[in-house]
Amino acid sequence: MITFDEQVAIVTGAGHGLGRSHALALAERGARVVVNDLGSSRDGTGASSEAARVVVAEIHASGGDAFANGADVTDEAAIASMVEATIERWGRVDILINNAGILRDKSFAKMEQEDFDLVVKVHLTGTAICTKAVWGQMREQKYGRIVVTTSSSGLYGNFGQANYGAAKLAVVGLMNTLRSEGEKYGIRINALSPVAHTRMTDDLLPPEAKVLLKPEEVTPGVLFLVSRDAPNGVVLAAGAGGFASVHIYETDGIWLPPGERTPENIASRFDEILDPEGHQEYAGGSEQSMKFMQKAIAGLQEEN
Repeated sequence: MITFDEQVAIVTGAGHGLGRSHALALAERGARVVVNDLGSSRDGTGASSEAARVVVAEIHASGGDAFANGADVTDEAAIASMVEATIERWGRVDILINNAGILRDKSFAKMEQEDFDLVVKVHLTGTAICTKAVWGQMREQKYGRIVVTTSSSGLYGNFGQANYGAAKLAVVGLMNTLRSEGEKYGIRINALSPVAHTRMTDDLLPPEAKVLLKPEEVTPGVLFLVSRDAPNGVVLAAGAGGFASVHIYETDGIWLPPGERTPENIASRFDEILDPEGHQEYAGGSEQSMKFMQKAIAGLQEEN
């Protein structure tokens, strides 16, 4: 039985949709929850703390413990103050779920730089700010569980979402580094790639899909990712009761000797470069470097 008794969780963007579902489920299983939500519209304009207060009231009505916070995830001082208030009230932070986000969809040709910058700022920089705010506390207590929220738009691409897709793949890069930096301190960090009907996807889904893609169908995945026995550095895709893992693989590739390293030779052997046989999943960038070094050494030895 996965429980969160005596644990403290912060969920950003928890006034609606996935964040609300995550917050309620954590509270139901014993966690004390900070319900963070700026209360902006889907495009990031406006602000209201009403939605967060409603979720807190739901948690209280069910016998749980929670408080609302309206800090903007891109405001470093406000987020630091939120974490400080959390520690002052409950003594620690065990879980952070980075869920807050906005959309400003347009084709790249029509997208203003402001729309690109703001979406990246909320999803990527906001995730970094919130994670950094709890990082020191988690290192001190030698325990922490963090989730970043990625998306199929970042992993695979989606028309009209160059800003959103760029940010959503970037948080996976952040996770990949923090996975190794936090491990010796008992901090585990994973990514959730959800498919759900929320305010963010309301006009993107047909009615029949909305029935299947409830946020509550995704939340069991995130509860596993922040549990005591959570994995580290996993991308978990979830939606409509389905769960899958996402991986970045690299093919074995080829080695070209000096004098043969031309674009023409790369073109002629491109099928070999693409060949998936012997592909590998790396746990760090140095492993890729080592592969190419080993190929070069082996290739030069064969030549000599």
